[in-house]
Order: sequence, then C-alpha cells, then structure tokens
Amino acid sequence: MDTHLVVDSTNIAETQQEQFELAVETFKLLGDVTRLKILWALLHGEHSVTELAGHVGANPPAVSQQLAKLRAARLVRVRRDGNRLFYAAKDAHVRHLVEQALFHTDHVVGDVPDHDDEVPDVVRNVDRRRGA
Repeated sequence: MDTHLVVDSTNIAETQQEQFELAVETFKLLGDVTRLKILWALLHGEHSVTELAGHVGANPPAVSQQLAKLRAARLVRVRRDGNRLFYAAKDAHVRHLVEQALFHTDHVVGDVPDHDDEVPDVVRNVDRRRGA
C-alpha cells in the first residue's frame, strides 16, 4: 500500500481515507495547550521531562504522560543517555505544523497582514502533470 499522499485538489475522494483520519488525530493532539507548549519547547532542542515541566508549567508526571501520547503518534523522538531520556520534535513536518499553527494566530489575534496566497509546489506539480 502506497503511504504517500499525492495532493490532487480536484479529486479529494481518491485520497486515502486513512491519511485523513491520521491527520485528524494529529490535529487533535495539537489541540491541547500543554502538548502544544511541549512541542514548541522541543522545536528548540532536546529536553528532559524535568526541563520540559519547568518550561511548560506542569508537573513532571503530567509532562511524561503527554510525551507518551506524542511519542505514540510519532510527533516526538526520544534519546537515552544513561538513565535519562531526552525528547525532541520528530522531524521537519512536526516543526512546520507547530510553527504554522502558532504563526497563524498572529493573523487571528494580531495586526499581522495576510500573506499572498501561494499554491504549494506539490499541488503545482500535480497540476503540471495533468497539463493544467
């Protein structure tokens, strides 16, 4: 089964249902303030549970519980150093999701002007292949 999503804005019905469902689950995980704060901190480098607890204003057991959910969803990675675990954002996709969600708030609550609408390269490439 091909697990890569090809963006074809003219035929959403052909996009794999499983990918939409996984995307919804990802957005649900990002919909929690503590998890979003954890991910934001992890975009700036590795942190232990104790360090993250201090950054996000939560107790370490609560942070650990949230990290388990983020790890299960493949949004964070873990590195062991002796008996300590260090967490970081999984990849550039996670970085973009978190940054874009937070940067979007600048337009919602701030005075930041809208950007010019750009068509993502992946959509442009699909349209070119079809001769559009």
